Amino acid sequence: MSDFPKSYDLALLFAALADRTRLRLLNLMSGKEVCVCYFVEILGQSQPKISRHLAYLRRAGVVTARREGKWMHYKIVAPKHAGAARMLSEALAVLREDKTMKADLARLAKVCCAAQKLPALDGAPLPVSVEAVGCVGC
Repeated sequence: MSDFPKSYDLALLFAALADRTRLRLLNLMSGKEVCVCYFVEILGQSQPKISRHLAYLRRAGVVTARREGKWMHYKIVAPKHAGAARMLSEALAVLREDKTMKADLARLAKVCCAAQKLPALDGAPLPVSVEAVGCVGC
């Protein structure tokens, strides 16, 4: 008997995890809620491109979004299926060991905690821990 119900789209989960940009986005969101403007700044990609990748992750059921005024915030959500949730958790653990992923997190901490914000991030809400409110990098 399969561990995945017919209503769960396992192929969509694997496709979501098969793209380097989407993995970098997931890594930046790990344990945090992050405004899309930080993704644009950290990854150096256009907002429409980042938004398309985030939409893909939302369709796969691993990311949720909320709007606060003009700002869109994204965070990881565990898939409802236990097996898929385990796979996502393991993928996130592996990402934490990757050199590029570590560098992305270091850039996020530096940008969100800088005394002088970059113009593109002027007025942007800081990334917050899923567990507590506050800057994740300080």
